[in-house]
Amino acid sequence: MTPLYTIAGIRAIEQAAAQRLPEGALMQRAGQAGANEALDLLPFTIERTRVLVLAGPGNNGGDALETAAHLGHAGAQVTILHFAPGVAPAPERVAALQRARSSPARFADTIDTANADDAVALVAGTDWTLVVDGLFGIGLARPVTGPFAALVAAVNALRCPVVALDVPSGLDADTGAIVGGDAGVALRATHTITFIADKPGLHTAEGRDHAGIVIVSNLDIDRDLFQPAQARLNDVALFAHCARRRRHSSHKGSHGSVAVIGGARGMAGAPILAARTALASGAGRVYACFVGEPPAFDAAQPELMCRSAQDYDFASAVLVIGPGMGSSAGSAELLASALHSQSPAVLDADALNLLAAGASLRAQLARRAAPCILTPHPLEAARLLGISAAAVQADRPAAARALAQQLAATVILKGSGTVIAARDGAIVVNTTGNPALATAGTGDVLSGLCGSLLAQGWPEWEAALAGVWLHGMAADVLVTEGAGPIGIGASELIPAIRTAINRLAAHHGS
Repeated sequence: MTPLYTIAGIRAIEQAAAQRLPEGALMQRAGQAGANEALDLLPFTIERTRVLVLAGPGNNGGDALETAAHLGHAGAQVTILHFAPGVAPAPERVAALQRARSSPARFADTIDTANADDAVALVAGTDWTLVVDGLFGIGLARPVTGPFAALVAAVNALRCPVVALDVPSGLDADTGAIVGGDAGVALRATHTITFIADKPGLHTAEGRDHAGIVIVSNLDIDRDLFQPAQARLNDVALFAHCARRRRHSSHKGSHGSVAVIGGARGMAGAPILAARTALASGAGRVYACFVGEPPAFDAAQPELMCRSAQDYDFASAVLVIGPGMGSSAGSAELLASALHSQSPAVLDADALNLLAAGASLRAQLARRAAPCILTPHPLEAARLLGISAAAVQADRPAAARALAQQLAATVILKGSGTVIAARDGAIVVNTTGNPALATAGTGDVLSGLCGSLLAQGWPEWEAALAGVWLHGMAADVLVTEGAGPIGIGASELIPAIRTAINRLAAHHGS
């Protein structure tokens, strides 16, 4: 289970470790780790490789200089594009520069680093085997602009592997947003070797597009210097203990009931998707309860029991509220009645929009003692928080945490690197999933899956973690099998989810 540390947490560990080690030891270890990762990506005929090392003005540039020296000694043809510090550098960076100058690596001293055209010409004018990004690390506070932005754009246009040291330049290590938003840019790495510990920003928002494959090097820092982390990556180990094999003596009542509440006129497909998923993922009985006129049955899934939402007893099942529900006054009354029950609930889609528009509904939700999972996408989260979707995306962990605490529920903030937040402030970032999920209806599938797990007795937190992981894994399997990511429909996820949950139970269930 991989812990995720904020920049502040990393700084605290770094400072404590520096007191136990010789001056510059951490920078030297970072340089060696960066070189080791680069060497793994270079061909065996290393003497023919051309490696460009971008060494920025700060300590991240010092890591890059150490990396360049090691690669030069290993036999690679290394060119260093060095940006001198504007202020007095740290002693360890001075030493790193001296080691790089004394190595076989070559400095591009003829390049005017203040001239974007010169730097871009160097990047674009050579057939590079590999680029090492050490421009800016986790301390970047301003957007990457001017000549640096032009340099980043030139690197992003290359086809070769790019190794980022600690964090891709321009990416916020805490949030995964590009520093400065639209005013900045970030380098797109194929691999990131991150130091001391993993960071949430490498796995959510823009992180997965910019960080590539993430490798963690703890730089051999003593484990006692690592304080417990409040965030971690999602992992089967966090929820596998809840998986259960089916007993021969079980029956439909053993596996719980789910009622999906939604389906206003013209939106019947959403609750059908959620209900079909609940059934395929193990719920014993599933009701599709429609705000509009219910169909007699679902021809493709006749096992579903179609009902009128107005006539359903909300106390008799786990509730999945919101898919295709609409925003009418009648829908708001149904949501209030559902929240009045003490049934476990999953709130999605229009239920979230009704909550955002109704302070009394939010207060009612916050007072509930029963398990509750919210599954907003960024715009729905923004409405609930009273901010913009851009503000949510600028700090997804903070937005998810704020919602969980305000509404006293587990929150699944959907998107690249889905963030799951607990009421106590704990954060988990999911690693499964791909762009195949960027299509209508996949959120309905997720809500039905989470409701099914709750009905089968999973605790709220583990149901959310497993639901998100299984949902993403189903998409990953489909893509691996060649079905996507382009053009996969939400309903195609359902059989893949069934396969994934059966494998989970077979391998980990008690």
